[in-house]
Amino acid sequence: MTKDTHLILALDVLSPEKALDLSRSLKGHVDYIKIGYPLLLSAGLEIVGKISSLVPVIADLKVADIPNTNVLISKQILNSGAQGLISHAFTGKDSLEACVKVAREHEALIFAVTEMSHPGAADFMAPQAERLAQIAVDCGVDGVVAPATRPERIKLIRSIIGDKVIISPGVGVQGGSAKTALEAGADYLIVGRSIIEAKDPLSEAKKILSEIR
Repeated sequence: MTKDTHLILALDVLSPEKALDLSRSLKGHVDYIKIGYPLLLSAGLEIVGKISSLVPVIADLKVADIPNTNVLISKQILNSGAQGLISHAFTGKDSLEACVKVAREHEALIFAVTEMSHPGAADFMAPQAERLAQIAVDCGVDGVVAPATRPERIKLIRSIIGDKVIISPGVGVQGGSAKTALEAGADYLIVGRSIIEAKDPLSEAKKILSEIR
């Protein structure tokens, strides 16, 4: 994986024009752009190729279905130009392995969610996070998602996954600290609203980068 800035932009916008403007202005200041259902449902799959021509795209679909359906979803998004994919692990080893297989066929990155960054993740995900992390390792993913809002959880997940990559959401608006998350063991920080809703997104990105450095 490219690790020039350690920053992943969560491009949670609905307008394809805004998405492309942000991608152009932040090119070189983020390593990857993460896009999910809001933009895909608004702009269609063609937006994936347009953004990935500027900055590599990780598709955050949190794929969570039976193996055959996971294969169909994964092929669609990776054929559209995404260089990476995020899947859930709670659906079990066979479902996650299906996503890993498609990712390998496309020479794409694959990440599994161990625990999300919002408070509700503590209800059901946190108690299973260690098990989910081990499933992710067993399935051969490139990395996992662990929350910047709870850096102690990053440390725990790191102890299970070894040198696999941790991408960590929740920096900024959700209260996570860039510096603390990196010190806890995150490899990449996922930042969305703090940047895209700023009056000057580029300046905000530079501010976060200075904190990282």
